[in-house]
Amino acid sequence: MGDPFQNLKNSIKKDFEGFSFSEERKNAVKETIRKKQSHLDLHSWKVETLKIILFSLQDEAKQGYDISTGLFQKNELSFKGDEGQLYTLLHLLENKKIITSKWVEDRKYYSLTAKGKKYAAAREPRDSKQHASLQSLLEEASL
Repeated sequence: MGDPFQNLKNSIKKDFEGFSFSEERKNAVKETIRKKQSHLDLHSWKVETLKIILFSLQDEAKQGYDISTGLFQKNELSFKGDEGQLYTLLHLLENKKIITSKWVEDRKYYSLTAKGKKYAAAREPRDSKQHASLQSLLEEASL
């Protein structure tokens, strides 16, 4: 059986044949996309937010809702009005093996990995080395 999209592909090739963008336009589009991604990924996530999340998971596994509630109780409002971004951050931290998750009776629980425990271990709030490390983690997680 053939490709069901073959007619569509042929039509696109025909309609856009010889069509190209200037390098300036390509770069402008790439920069716009980069700015939007940067805004979504990094600007709403602060090192202090990450510290609160990691510290909250030190003693026990928690659901996203419990993590969110803990953030609000600590007056951390980065996710207010857009709680879905918390789950995006949790997913990125999971991809970087900082946290892990497990489903228990239709509920997803997050906990720290060994790598995550190292990040959470240094509790000194003015530790510039830890701050830089967490900032680096946020930047890496957003890639």
